[in-house]
Amino acid sequence: MSSLAHKQICVIVTGGIAAYKTPDIVRQLRAAGARVQVVMTPAAQEFIRPLAFQAISGEPVHTDLLDSTAEAAMGHIELARWAHLILVAPASADFLARLAHGLANDLASTLCLATAAPILVAPAMNRLMWSNPATVANAALLAARGVVFCGPMSGAQACGEIGPGRMAEPSDIVAAAAAHFASTGALTGLTVLITAGPTREPLDPVRFLTNRSSGKMGFALAAAARAAGAQVLLVAGPTAVAPPPGCEVVCVERAQEMFEAVMARVPACDIFIGSAAVADYTTAPATQKIKKSPGALTLTLVATKDILAHVAACPDAPFTVGFAAETERLEYHARAKLESKSLDLIAANLVGVPGIGFDSDENQLSVFWRGGEIQLAKASKHTLAQALIALIAERYRAKRS
Repeated sequence: MSSLAHKQICVIVTGGIAAYKTPDIVRQLRAAGARVQVVMTPAAQEFIRPLAFQAISGEPVHTDLLDSTAEAAMGHIELARWAHLILVAPASADFLARLAHGLANDLASTLCLATAAPILVAPAMNRLMWSNPATVANAALLAARGVVFCGPMSGAQACGEIGPGRMAEPSDIVAAAAAHFASTGALTGLTVLITAGPTREPLDPVRFLTNRSSGKMGFALAAAARAAGAQVLLVAGPTAVAPPPGCEVVCVERAQEMFEAVMARVPACDIFIGSAAVADYTTAPATQKIKKSPGALTLTLVATKDILAHVAACPDAPFTVGFAAETERLEYHARAKLESKSLDLIAANLVGVPGIGFDSDENQLSVFWRGGEIQLAKASKHTLAQALIALIAERYRAKRS
């Protein structure tokens, strides 16, 4: 049975072109067994009519703060007590700002202020609006209060620009709602340390060695761990992806910097997830730009410190999870890494496959541990992160017991 069965979910629709996707969210929630009531802001009604949501949800659509058809004309109180979860999709920059500052000048904002139910938001806005310091501060404030974020994703936007701010896909938002009921508090009281993104090893003042990691998988894991109740420490290499709110973020560039940042924080963590694509080799950079010459250029590379192996070798090591990006013999290489580095769990994927892995919003994972394995089928990195965090929580509890 779905974790959404018999759950009562209030879906708030705010103004934005992404509102055209929200009927599909309502449809999927109902198909999973949930009962859904929809609240629309005045701006949302400019993009889609209430009648569409009434037909899909099978319930009247709420638009007014003071409802003459509700008990005591206070529909916001009735809905606030009725809902097991408040889901805002899309959540505009304006609505996030009003929610962060406790404003209550319409039904949607008043409902959020008057409820004890958890709130899940799926932001959708222009990339510059999402990265604006005001929005960043509002998102961080909401996350610190326990509001859970699903997305936003990076991609093409209705305005014609490309970047972070695109609303997560309906299936991912529904998965986030299901994950809330399935694993709420699975990591409560635990500290999770995650590495994400690539590292850069300088060759000279203008060039560096790096790889194609975008950081999307690591950031999705951080968001999923935060949603599961963990305190999340995120050590991130250079990436264009906005870090998830509610996490303590440490930005680094070189492999040695990542090693030092991780080792300084390992004693305080219960679970370590090494999803970063750390450079295996580095070099002593030239102090001046290397000039092009007719002959061959020889570089002397030296191995970097193995972060995963060092973490797993700590006297009181955390539950240690590694990643393996392979081009062939996936299980063989993943299990070899699991054993050689004394890991508790390893998630492996094939790189070079079109549509998954590096530079993609989707992936598929094969997860191995001693005596077991599971295949996570192709899905968005957000959905995979939720499934992987649930599995990590399960294996962590099993090891502790």
